[in-house]
Amino acid sequence: MYGSSFSDIIELNVGGQVYVTRHATLVSVPNSLLWTVFRQKSPTELPKDRKGRYFFDRDGFLFRYILDYLRERDIVLPDFFKERGRLQKEAEFFQLHELSQRLRPTGSKDVSLGDELGARGDPEEASLACALSSSSITATTVSSPTPSLPSPFQKHGFITIGYRGSYTIGRDIQTDAKFRRVARITVCGKTSLAKEVFGETLNESRDPDKPPERYTSRYYLKYNFLEQAFDRLAEVGFHMVACSSTGTCAYASSDPNEDKIWTSYTEYVFSRD
Repeated sequence: MYGSSFSDIIELNVGGQVYVTRHATLVSVPNSLLWTVFRQKSPTELPKDRKGRYFFDRDGFLFRYILDYLRERDIVLPDFFKERGRLQKEAEFFQLHELSQRLRPTGSKDVSLGDELGARGDPEEASLACALSSSSITATTVSSPTPSLPSPFQKHGFITIGYRGSYTIGRDIQTDAKFRRVARITVCGKTSLAKEVFGETLNESRDPDKPPERYTSRYYLKYNFLEQAFDRLAEVGFHMVACSSTGTCAYASSDPNEDKIWTSYTEYVFSRD
């Protein structure tokens, strides 16, 4: 038994996201994976990142719900939560069997079209989906939807896409150049509009549980390709109306012959009339 070898406060790196919690919280569910790791292994046996945090190669954004469950033995998911299936897989990985059962869709492992559309509150679409479901067509067998087209029923509004990028130019200008390294693509605008446009590709971990009619500037995308964001906005009827950018230049060292590092912050404003 090595549990007493760990400090009371534990720092974790889960998929690049840092969490700080108590050792007692991590071992609160007997026979779970975290219980096994932090009670039956020694600190030297566990993988760590370069700052000494215990590392788990899992979804760092969904782990916050795993941690909530360990603390409260309960879980409250935000409105418009679309990653229930992925969260269930995380619960299975961490061997939290009760949580996994609670997250499992009722009646079947597969979510039918009737269940999915019924949850959106459209009776006509739900009944149509149920008819399709009776022919053994489920959400797992349906191909990706075609791009949605602008319609009079879509919400009007603005969405601002921002990114902070950098590139390095070597001494001879041409070689060793690394262009447009995009660290993170941010999404600003009305919460409901951002969720409608980007769906599951939107990361809400920095501003969770936001009411649909409130505005946020803290969402960001789970991918780092600007063109992918632009394509999605164009698919749902948005067009760019403004753009602004700022940039600075610095040397990697005090030697002026060393590489120049350029950093910039750029915002693109999109509108749907």
